[in-house]
Amino acid sequence: MTEAKKTLKVKLVKSPIGCKQSHRETVRGLGLRRLNSERVLEDTPAVRGMINKIAYLVQVL
Repeated sequence: MTEAKKTLKVKLVKSPIGCKQSHRETVRGLGLRRLNSERVLEDTPAVRGMINKIAYLVQVL
């Protein structure tokens, strides 16, 4: 039996302009391009760490 993958839906709600370069790169690494863009991502420790790093820029739906 295959286990259903857990996912997270992430939305960019604040612009990364003026933020640290590493935070801008994290936003791009999550696949978020412009304001209000959304992505459905697999729920892994790596993805959760990236979301925690830029929690002030994104919203988990």
